[in-house]
Amino acid sequence: MKHQNTVDHIAELSAQIADLNETKKSLIESLKSEGEGRYCGTEHYLQVSVSERATLDMSAVRKKLSRQFMVSHTRVTEVVTASLKGYNKDRRVA
Repeated sequence: MKHQNTVDHIAELSAQIADLNETKKSLIESLKSEGEGRYCGTEHYLQVSVSERATLDMSAVRKKLSRQFMVSHTRVTEVVTASLKGYNKDRRVA
């Protein structure tokens, strides 16, 4: 298989990144639990702040607006993605 080594390397890196992100998330949460403020390292700092974020309930919006309005205000863009999938023990796609 031509790309087997490349795919295996991507899978290995994805697993390492997932582990690192879990560790990073845990460390960030521990600082967030300390409260707002600036937490300084030797070359970097992390700022924890609290703010409000407004979100739009798209389900409610869809109920109020016409389909024609939504279609005319919908932007379509091309997106290229790559997703990594695993095999089960029989080498079939899981």
